[in-house]
Amino acid sequence: MPAGSGHPPLQRADFHVLAIVGSGRGAVTVDFVHHRLEPGTIVWIRPGNVHRWDDIARVGGTLVLFRPEAVPHGSPGAEPFGPVSWRQPERPALVRLAADHLRREYDASRTRPMPGSTAILRALLEVLLLRAGDCAPPPPAGREAFTAYAAAVEAHFAESREVAWYARRLGYSPRTLSRATQEATGRSAKRFLDDRVVLEARRLLAHTGITVAECARRTGFDDTANFSKFFRARTGLAPGAFAARARTPVDAPAPDGR
Repeated sequence: MPAGSGHPPLQRADFHVLAIVGSGRGAVTVDFVHHRLEPGTIVWIRPGNVHRWDDIARVGGTLVLFRPEAVPHGSPGAEPFGPVSWRQPERPALVRLAADHLRREYDASRTRPMPGSTAILRALLEVLLLRAGDCAPPPPAGREAFTAYAAAVEAHFAESREVAWYARRLGYSPRTLSRATQEATGRSAKRFLDDRVVLEARRLLAHTGITVAECARRTGFDDTANFSKFFRARTGLAPGAFAARARTPVDAPAPDGR
């Protein structure tokens, strides 16, 4: 894993990051939520997540970077709102073994590439992701409506902030979507949608340095003043104030966000 001191910048990659902590303690911030790192912790950072390794000078382990197409179907990493961090079982031998095998094959392929090296690495990566994902908390059963809604929100949150719009596209009633979302997340369908818009705005303001007006445009607002009102009502801060605060390093992580 990376090591160092100081305050690294926020990052937003278009690939997955899987971290398996073997030793030491530290913290990582993923989409503005702090997660503590300790032996046995697994962290899965998805493409588009804004993240920062806050305190990893004494952390050791395995860090794997991979493209979205490498994620096995049904893995927790395939869901944009899947878990970010969890603990391995008390005896994490299989996860550790899969990570070590992948690392050894990767090192061998760099030293002396051979026919089939790429296929071997892909297969071993899939084994590692399945082993790591097998430790993650299982998703609630019977959540087809929410899964469809979450995917639609992820794709179209900048087009519409009305639950009825999504209900028509998906063939559900707004009440069904609200009930399914409440059961899956503890939030109403409208709150879930608004939270996704706010999350994207926070990501853009914290990471890209764009203007408030441009952030408003990218999140589907025609009027900057309306965006600022929307953002302040849901975060307690004006967009500009949030951006300034997000780019100011903090010396210590907040309590664990899991």
